[in-house]
Amino acid sequence: MSTNPDRFEPHVVTEHVVDRAVLVGVDRGRGGRGWSLDDSLDELERLADTAGAEVVARLTQKMGAPDSRTFIGKGKLEEVTQVVKDLDATIVIFDDDLSPSQQANIENMVTETKIADRTALILDIFALHATSREGKLQVALAQMEYLLPRLRGLWRHLDKYAGGGVMTRGPGESQLETDRRLARLRISELKRELKHVAGERTLQRKRRANSGVFRIALVGYTNAGKSTTLNALTDANAYVADKLFATLDATTRTLELPEGRTITVTDTVGFIHKLPHSLVQAFKSTLDEVREADLLLHVVDGAHPQAFDQIAAVEEVLGEIEARGPSLLVFNKADAMDADTRAALVTRYPHAVVCSALTSEGIDTLRERVAEEAARQAITLTILVPYDRGDIVALAHEQAQVVTEEHTGEGTRLVVRAGPQAAGRLESFAEHRRPPAKS
Repeated sequence: MSTNPDRFEPHVVTEHVVDRAVLVGVDRGRGGRGWSLDDSLDELERLADTAGAEVVARLTQKMGAPDSRTFIGKGKLEEVTQVVKDLDATIVIFDDDLSPSQQANIENMVTETKIADRTALILDIFALHATSREGKLQVALAQMEYLLPRLRGLWRHLDKYAGGGVMTRGPGESQLETDRRLARLRISELKRELKHVAGERTLQRKRRANSGVFRIALVGYTNAGKSTTLNALTDANAYVADKLFATLDATTRTLELPEGRTITVTDTVGFIHKLPHSLVQAFKSTLDEVREADLLLHVVDGAHPQAFDQIAAVEEVLGEIEARGPSLLVFNKADAMDADTRAALVTRYPHAVVCSALTSEGIDTLRERVAEEAARQAITLTILVPYDRGDIVALAHEQAQVVTEEHTGEGTRLVVRAGPQAAGRLESFAEHRRPPAKS
């Protein structure tokens, strides 16, 4: 807890400690639809591993609805307490979100052991992987907003003095209110800083939009291979790791299509089953790249046993952020698929592209499909450009596909296919119109 009256930050442990984790999940009788409890706990174990914890046990309970006080039943919580003691566990991680009161009640029973839920674990991983200033601000904001309603738990040993009367004039409530005030101040400060940084990103997006360049955003489940796909498409050198949420910061690279037209491709943060809403809000400016893209490449780990469920999870988040533009489904990791898996994907999604960003199989096909999608949104224009307006000819070559180019007595005649923004710039030179004078 911060002792600086001007700052309030989450506690950060700098010493490397390998936590021994017990995972807890509740089976609510999903009836085989969507994610099974085992699937969800498998993913939670991968999240724990990414955060640096060693999973030593998994406990489950079947119940129609979580207990309002302790999420799991009293008997199961006693079992968790015993397992923690027997295995020297240092943290218990719940596969679902805990309310602040549930977390406090569990901590009262499972003493001297850290209690975390899925959101806290994901926030910890985001904090571990954030590298840019914007990414760090986004994660810090989500952490502080998660921490604020849980501050009472830090002072729960003083709760018995609440309510007025004798022995209610000590430091407990005063300290709690001080921490809450500092937390709110820090949240406001983070929002101001993030608004400033987000403003810079907005200007960059506007410049790209105003340039008329076709914009693609890579979206998909975490660890589906978006960064590897970016590298394969554009010869970029984006960071790649076999970890969940290895990429948090948006990375934009240029791609030259077969006809010579240049477009941009942006790698974005991965999504996940039960993605915390606070992260969606905190990463709003980054996700604007997705919302404003001309085309989404939805990258899927085609070899993953939950590929279809992961598609549904991504589509749910895309709906939440109102990203409803054209999209192209890309089944990555073809090198890890067997023949039956590949056939099932092609049958269910006949218009998707199957490729391997790792081996480059199918990447040329993906480029061709991207070019087709870009052309589909293009407008065909015939323009006549005076010879003293070489800048317009250069603009046509840079931001559009030049179908034909002919030098005439009046100037250079070009037939171009351009996106709406570029077409708007070139339209004033459309044949039979008087071109504007060079400024």
